[in-house]
Amino acid sequence: MRIDGRWLVRDVSLSIEPARVTALVGPNGSGKSTVLRLLAGLWRPTNGRAALDGADLAGMARRLIARQVAFVPQDTHVGFAFSVRQVVEMGRHPHVGRFETPGPRDAAAVEAALERADVTHLADRLVNELSGGERQRVVLARSLATEAEAILLDEPTSNLDIDHSLETFKLLKDLAKEGKAVAVALHDLNAVERWADHAGLMHAGSLRECGPVRDILRDDLVEPVFGVEVERIHSATGADTLVFHRRPAQCGP
Repeated sequence: MRIDGRWLVRDVSLSIEPARVTALVGPNGSGKSTVLRLLAGLWRPTNGRAALDGADLAGMARRLIARQVAFVPQDTHVGFAFSVRQVVEMGRHPHVGRFETPGPRDAAAVEAALERADVTHLADRLVNELSGGERQRVVLARSLATEAEAILLDEPTSNLDIDHSLETFKLLKDLAKEGKAVAVALHDLNAVERWADHAGLMHAGSLRECGPVRDILRDDLVEPVFGVEVERIHSATGADTLVFHRRPAQCGP
């Protein structure tokens, strides 16, 4: 993907598979968000292609893509004073014809999404009056209302408190168990260690490695990409806790 002669990402070959959570990790500016937008069909690759079940997204109608792929951006700003319920109902737009009105299935999908994202109690509030964390959960609910088979999320817990962060990660894991393909860009490597199945390590716009989490979050891969030293605290649960230390300054000769 190249804009104004500058490469944002290149040499990326990645498959988001059903029934697993795939995490994209890497420093700021490494290309995680760009990859998600390409996979969602929001941006078109300069070279290569992004495909859904083998079909090139560039040749698919936006409405058709939106029925199958939901994207949750990091920026949850909503410019108009819609209610929370109205925002979540927008997730049903790809399923409702231009001159049709939403039916019982649409209403049921909206109610289920409100409940799973824990925003039912906010349904009648104006979304632009909510906190950043509450808006983030509303946008997640909108994506759930689409009933898409693939859900792509860009730092979905960045504005959430600890409790709702854990709820969100558990929800993503549950969605994968239900057969959804889940891809999430994350900074928190400990969350990746605990909740993800696969991971892609991004650096300087390229995908350095991709595979099972334990194969990707190795010290010899993480340390040079993030410029830190890693200390591991082993747990009986099987998920290590990673502690990061700044590398000591190197003196010249």
